[in-house]
Parts: sequence; C-alpha cells; structure tokens
Amino acid sequence: MPISAIIIDDEQLAREELKYLLDSVGDVNVVAQGANGIEAVDLIERLHPDLVFLDVQMPGLDGFAVIERLMERNRLTNEAGKEHAALPQIVFATAYDQYAVRAFDVNAVDYLLKPFDLARVEQALERVRNRLAGNAGGAQMESQLDQVLRLLNRPRGAERRTHPPAKLVVQAQSRLLLVDQTEVCFAAIDDGVIRVVTQHFEGQSKCRTLEELQELLDPAHFWRAHRGFLVNIDQIREVVPWFKSSYQLRMNDKQRTEIPVSRAQTRRLRELFNL
Repeated sequence: MPISAIIIDDEQLAREELKYLLDSVGDVNVVAQGANGIEAVDLIERLHPDLVFLDVQMPGLDGFAVIERLMERNRLTNEAGKEHAALPQIVFATAYDQYAVRAFDVNAVDYLLKPFDLARVEQALERVRNRLAGNAGGAQMESQLDQVLRLLNRPRGAERRTHPPAKLVVQAQSRLLLVDQTEVCFAAIDDGVIRVVTQHFEGQSKCRTLEELQELLDPAHFWRAHRGFLVNIDQIREVVPWFKSSYQLRMNDKQRTEIPVSRAQTRRLRELFNL
C-alpha cells in the first residue's frame, strides 16, 4: 500500500519541490498540503495520514507546537475514555535550525534539510517504511517525539526554548552561513526583510519579524534599541548624544552604522552604560 502523506510548509515552492520528489519515488500518495500549523492540525485530525512532512518555522504554530497540540488533544481524548488515532510519522523540514538537526540525529523522527535532495528524501522514506512495518504505535511515537522536544530544551507547552541556539543562520546570496551570535552587530527590518549585519558581512534572516528573531537570540546580549533594530550590546562601539537628550549607537560593523535609540528605550540605555 502506498504511504499517505501530508506536506506542511508556508513556502509554496518548498511544497511543490517536495511533492515533485515524492511523486518521483512512486509509492507515496500526497493527500493534502497546508501552509501553516493551524492547517496542519486540522488536516492531520481529518485525514489521519501515515506521514507528515512538517516545516519547523511557520507563522502562528511552528512545527513543534503542532506536535504539542496533537499530543495534548490525544491526552484529553484518553482521559475522556475515548479512542484516538495514532500520531503519524513525522519528518521535519528545516532550512537553518541547527538544534533541530542535532536532535533528529537520535533517529526518533527524521529531518530533511532544505533545499531538498532526492537521495535524502528516499532515505527518510525508508526509515518511515521501517517504522510503519514495525507497527510503531501512537504511544511509542509520542515517546520518541518527547525525546526530540527534550533535546530541543522545549518541554511541552513551553512558549520558547530555555536556551537560545549558540549560532544563527544567515543567508548570504545562495549560501546559508552559521554565525556565532557574538559576531552579530545588529539586525534591522526594512520592507519586511530582516538584515543581519556582522563585523565582516551582511545577510538576511529567514525570520519574518524582529520579535521572531529576538526569540532566537540571547536576551543577555541583544537589546531592542528601536522598533526597527536589534543590537548586540557587546558590539556597540560608541554612544553618541543626539538631539533633545536622545542618543544614537555607533556599531562595530565595517560601516560604523549609527542606530537610533527610541525615547522609550533611553532609560534602558542609561542603565546599561551608567549614563
């Protein structure tokens, strides 16, 4: 019997690319596609697929929140004395989450790194087939997923990871570079695009908002100096007095970029540097 599968990814091109590769394999039936975590939960509960290809970073519910919600609903169903369908096999898709890549190496579930590769897709499907043949039931699957969430420092119900990843993925032209957070000078949003500026180069983040990016950064070192800027406190080269008791920050990048400090954050600036 072919494997029934759902693809969940907020990028249409990624969905189309993965479906093309799955069609070429031949024994996978893609029964539905979704663009966000809410759609994922609905499609999984309605269609009960064997397999879900689940994006890690999505607006609203991310991939891990989808799993948490499904597991919570199963728990409530159990407590009510009703039967529930086993969780599907989960193959995560990620472009840059190095914590996820490390976690999935435990082989509890599999992952695909974007851009997708046919050989890697076939390898993931082989692992799925083995688990399906071994009748990996819902309880076993939930235990495996719990292991992944623990490795990610994200217990069930947690709003964010306890420890932010040490590195950040920055896209520079066609390359995805892993950058130490300590090397990041600042991030700025312009027309919906987030620029990440280091001491040596500039690239883009795949995050959609500065709030989303801020969740990946160490709060002890990164500060929202202005609604349009996140700055690394350790990369501030100079505090420049400005108009009407305001300030600008001259950063340690090549351009010595000057970043305004919003009036709401002026007090925080004074606290940071005892001004």
